[in-house]
Amino acid sequence: MAEDDNRKMRQSAFGRTARLATLPVGFAGRTTLGVGKRLVGRPANLVLTEVQARTADQIFKVLGELKGGAMKFGQAMSIFESALPDELAGPYREALTKLQDSAPPMSVRMLESVMAEELGIDWRTRFATFDTAPVASASIGQVHRATWADGTDVAVKVQYPGAAKALRSDIKQIGRMARLFTVLAPGLDIKPLLAELEARIAEELDYSLEAASQSVFAEEFADDPDFVVPAVVEHTSRVLVTTWMDSEASLAQVIKDGTPEQRDHFGGLYARFLVSGPTRTGLLHADPHPGNFRIRSDGRLGIVDYGAVARLPDGFPRPLGELLSRGISDDWDAVVDGLREEGFLLARTEFTPDDLSDYLGPFLDAGRAETFSFTRAWLREQTVRVATPSQENLARAFKLNLPPEYMLIHRVWLGGFGVLCQLEATVGFRALLEEYVPGFEPA
Repeated sequence: MAEDDNRKMRQSAFGRTARLATLPVGFAGRTTLGVGKRLVGRPANLVLTEVQARTADQIFKVLGELKGGAMKFGQAMSIFESALPDELAGPYREALTKLQDSAPPMSVRMLESVMAEELGIDWRTRFATFDTAPVASASIGQVHRATWADGTDVAVKVQYPGAAKALRSDIKQIGRMARLFTVLAPGLDIKPLLAELEARIAEELDYSLEAASQSVFAEEFADDPDFVVPAVVEHTSRVLVTTWMDSEASLAQVIKDGTPEQRDHFGGLYARFLVSGPTRTGLLHADPHPGNFRIRSDGRLGIVDYGAVARLPDGFPRPLGELLSRGISDDWDAVVDGLREEGFLLARTEFTPDDLSDYLGPFLDAGRAETFSFTRAWLREQTVRVATPSQENLARAFKLNLPPEYMLIHRVWLGGFGVLCQLEATVGFRALLEEYVPGFEPA
């Protein structure tokens, strides 16, 4: 029996590698087809759009069938779809929303094997009931509904067998075909995203670390009028048991068909949770994709998945707030000095204040007025403005450095803005900065 399982695992590993390998092959075929069409007179921009659409369809279809790093990378990429032109994003937006919420389940035999290894062969005695059909799937695990022995309704997150190996393998495979993703958004560099994901593998695979982080959030947000964080009941390194949280859907559903009132309400809560977290808990929830944020019937926002967190015991770094203040006050000479002090500009790098203002200034729009309407059009405009691979933009991009201590903060703010633009939400973002970001005091 053990040999049979090992053979299936090897076949599964081969299959996932083969599916990933189909991506660059398909890309090559589509590119060749595009060249052929140009030779017979089709406009180059129209051909590129067709190639992009087919590439996007194949990328998210393959990623959606995988777990581990491929699924996690797909979720990370899917929150940036707001930046794509409608003619590209429209046809597969529904597929992206599905990717943010689901993945194929493991077999019942695999599930029972993991539970026995982690909680003992008598693990079922720990539960009054246990539903072997998963209610949700994530990148490295799936969630089951159960009743703890004392009658408490619980959610049980179980890590997929071989998740660690699969995660590392997928990240390496995706890294080998990084150029493929630039077809979707020319100028997008995924290498920092891959490096950050790889650096967090060990932490996200250890559910004991996740349990510790979630417990901090659960204690701080207990009885909060706006947020719900499930409490930790039991945990091992591969199984996490928390109190069950009823919800109607995820934030992805509001993105798909929410009313304007729902978009503003839950968008405001989403932004406030992410921005207030470091001040209230000393931790930043660092996985902002919509599937982790649950819509409750009482109007509160439920938050799950604490595997990725940034430890910020003093809240957001004060220099970050000071830099934002200087930029909003249009003191770009001070911004240049501050960026250099924090390591965003290296010692021998020259970036004039006027050039920096032109390059980064529009990204501060959300903090300039009392309220700001996040829209797909605004995000696309900024993406086209800075990511078009012109000589000027390449020269600017190569000048900026991202210090390691800001990597997760960058991920959350960039990803969070992407989600808010998907929601088309109007948010009082400036007030959040004033209340929760030390050093934010624009003139």
